[in-house]
Amino acid sequence: MMAAMENAIEKIKVWFRFVPREGWFPQDIEGLWATRLSADTAVVENVPFLQDGVAEGDIVQFQTDSDGLHWAVGRVSSAGNCTVRVVPVPSGPLGRSPQAVHQRLAVFQLGGEVMSTDFPMVAFNVPADADFAGIKALLSQGQDDGWWHYEVGCGTDEWWNA
Repeated sequence: MMAAMENAIEKIKVWFRFVPREGWFPQDIEGLWATRLSADTAVVENVPFLQDGVAEGDIVQFQTDSDGLHWAVGRVSSAGNCTVRVVPVPSGPLGRSPQAVHQRLAVFQLGGEVMSTDFPMVAFNVPADADFAGIKALLSQGQDDGWWHYEVGCGTDEWWNA
C-alpha cells in the first residue's frame, strides 16, 4: 500500500515563459520542479532563478502542450514564501563565493540554490514565518557594504511591509 501511495506523488517540470531583462540572462523560459496536484495544477518545489512572481510552495496552474510540456498560465495561490536572489560582488569582501553569501544569511536558516560556478547567484526561499525585517536589513547592509547585489523575485505584502 505504501509503495502505491508514493507512486501517486508525481514530480513534473513546469515551464515559465517571460521577457528577458536587459543586461540579465538571455533565457526567456525557466523550468521549475513541481508536485502535480491535479490535471492542471502543481506545487512549486524549488526556488526560481529567473521567473518573478512565484515562490517555492506556491500553487500554479499549467497547460500541457502537444509535446507533453507543462506551461504555467498563472499562480493559483501563494504559500506566503518569498524569493530573494543574491549575487556576490566579485571585487567585494565575499569574492565570487556563494558559500560566503549562505554563511552571512545562515542565521535566518534560509534554503537556497546556487545558479552555477560561472554565475554564483544564490536564489533563496524565504519562508512565510521568517524574520522579514531582519533579512531585509541584512540584505540592504550587505549591498551598501559592497558584499552583494540582491533583488526580490517574489515578495508578499508581509515582506514589503516588514
